[in-house]
Amino acid sequence: MDLGLKDRVYVVTGATRGLGNATARQLVADGAKVVVTGRDEKTVAEAAAELGPNAAGVAADNADPAAAGRLIAAARERFGGFDGVLISVGGPPPGFVADNTDEQWQAAFEAVFLGAVRLARAAAAELGEGGVIAFVLSGSVYEPIAGLTISNGLRPGLAGFAKSLADELGPRGIRVVGVLPGRIATDRMRQLDGLSPDPEATRAANEAGIPLRRYGTPEEFGRAATFLLSPAASYLTGVMLPVDGGSRSGF
Repeated sequence: MDLGLKDRVYVVTGATRGLGNATARQLVADGAKVVVTGRDEKTVAEAAAELGPNAAGVAADNADPAAAGRLIAAARERFGGFDGVLISVGGPPPGFVADNTDEQWQAAFEAVFLGAVRLARAAAAELGEGGVIAFVLSGSVYEPIAGLTISNGLRPGLAGFAKSLADELGPRGIRVVGVLPGRIATDRMRQLDGLSPDPEATRAANEAGIPLRRYGTPEEFGRAATFLLSPAASYLTGVMLPVDGGSRSGF
């Protein structure tokens, strides 16, 4: 199926590795042009180089209030347009309620929550009909995940913001969606499994609770996110799509 991505221009944050990188790769493979971002200038440059001439890299921290404007301007300057954004950031530090400090909460709020809100607001002001804003969230939007208290606190709020934004931008023909990864085999997931005394046993136990009986791959997530960002998903907005192998208990 032709997703209609040829020459469309997207900004993808957190795109030097993991889920953001997998999505950027799929977007480029399907004909789009992308501005990839991350905090480290060297890794951003490397990621953009690997993606080829239809990618440009801009080092930016989502917590920086000036980042949103810089990224959208870079898309227009390098590729002559701006059609959408995938807002992805690394997960907040793990920990239970008693473990996480005020400093960790504040840093996560700035990067994960407020940074995403700023970028979405800036995108909303710049996008025209057919534009799209997508958030990479988490299954914790629906069900808290043990040991990820900060994520449990912030991700549902972002989902509520995304839904409000979808309602506001819908009359302008701009879509807003969320993608909710479950257990995807990324460095982040390996880090979380590694917190247990036996990471292999932990993974096996986790896989036993997934109807498909395995972790997802970043590429599988990237394909789902790319579809949601594409014109082929033109009548989907305000939705939170789990990419979790069926893990979510509800419908």
